[in-house]
Amino acid sequence: MVSFIPPRVPYAEQPAASRGRKVPEAPSRTRTDFARDRDRIIHSTAFRRLKEKTQVFVAHEGDHFRTRLTHSLEVAQIARSLATALGLDADLAETIALAHDLGHPPFGHAGEDELQVQMQGYGGFDHNVQTFRVVTRLERRYPRFDGLNLTWETLEGVIKHNGPVVDQLAKPSWSAISEFDSQYALRLDTWASAEAQVAALSDDIAYNNHDVDDGVLAGLFNLDELAEVPLIGPHIKAAWADYPGCDPGILRLEAVRRMIGAMVDDVMAETRRRAEAGRVDSPEDVRLLGHALVSFSRDMVEDLAALRQFLMDRMYRYWKVNRTRSQARRILAEMFQLFMAEPDVLPAEWGARALGRDEAGRARVVCDYIAGMTDRFAIEEHRKLFHLDIWN
Repeated sequence: MVSFIPPRVPYAEQPAASRGRKVPEAPSRTRTDFARDRDRIIHSTAFRRLKEKTQVFVAHEGDHFRTRLTHSLEVAQIARSLATALGLDADLAETIALAHDLGHPPFGHAGEDELQVQMQGYGGFDHNVQTFRVVTRLERRYPRFDGLNLTWETLEGVIKHNGPVVDQLAKPSWSAISEFDSQYALRLDTWASAEAQVAALSDDIAYNNHDVDDGVLAGLFNLDELAEVPLIGPHIKAAWADYPGCDPGILRLEAVRRMIGAMVDDVMAETRRRAEAGRVDSPEDVRLLGHALVSFSRDMVEDLAALRQFLMDRMYRYWKVNRTRSQARRILAEMFQLFMAEPDVLPAEWGARALGRDEAGRARVVCDYIAGMTDRFAIEEHRKLFHLDIWN
C-alpha cells in the first residue's frame, strides 16, 4: 500500500521563501532552512536538559511518567503528522513543537510560579519569553552570534504560536521581546503561520492525552471513573466493547490512541472549514485572518474543558502533587535568595555574568541559572548549598 501525502496548500510556509535569519548565513547543502532550525534545537543544551524536567510528576518519581523531553517529542510527532495531513510544512511545525518548552524551569508550573514571585521587581518571569531568550541569547554554540540564529518563521512561531502578543509588551517580563523586536521585527500584532498554530494545538492534544495516561498509571483515577468523563469516556467504552476482557493497561492505551485520533480529525476538519470560509490562499492571509486558522471545533472545546476540569480536580491538585509543588517552590526560593545575597557562590561562569551588574541585572542572571536547571540538579544543588554534610 502506498501512503497518500496531500499536496501543499497555498498558505503553507515555503522554506525557499523564508525571510531569513537575523545574522545572514549561507544555506545548507543538505537541509531546508526549517530543517536546519530543527537540528539546531535538537543539538542544543536546553533541549537535552528537558529529559529531567517535570511535566506533572517530578522527574525522579518514576521512569514511565512523561518529562518535558518526552512531552516535546510527542508534541513534535503529532505536529509533524498533522502538518503533513493538512498540506503544510512539516519541518517548521515540528521545529516549533520541539522548541516550545525550552524555557520551562525545573519542577514544571511550580517552578514557574516561584520564579515569578522571586522576580517581582526585577522584570518578572514568563516561560514563553524564557524560551525565546534561550534560542536568541542564552544558548552559546557559535562564534558569530549568541543563541541559535533561527529563521524568522521559527522565531515568530516560538513567541506567538498562541496568537498576537502585542498586548503583552507592556509587561516587564516581556521587555526582552520588545528589545529583540526593535532590532528584528516579528510582526507581533498578527497571527503566526499555520505551522506554528499546528504546534500549539499539538501541545494541547499531547498533554491532555498523556496526562490521562500518566494519571491512571499513577493510580490517581481508574478507567471506570474516566468512562464517565467527556471526550475520553466514549473511547474507553468503545474499546471495552471492541475488546472485551482486554488487559486494562492495553485498553487504556487503546482509548488514549483513539482520543488522539479523534482530536486530530477534529482539528483537520475545523481548519479546512475555516480556510474555506476565510478564503485563505497565502501565508499572509493566515497572519491577517483575525482569528486562529488551526483550531478545535466548538464541541471539541467544550469536551476538552470538561476533561481538563477532571484532571485539575483529580491530578493537578492531588495532595501528593501539591506536596511536591510546595517542596519544589521552597527549593527554588531558597536558592534564589542565597544567590542574590551571595553571588560569589554561583558557579564561576555564572558569577562572572553577575559581576558588576545592578540588582535587577544580577537577579536576571540568577533566574537564568535556576531556570536552566533540571529537577535532579536543582535538588542536588540545594542539598549542597544548605546541608553541611554534603560537600561534593
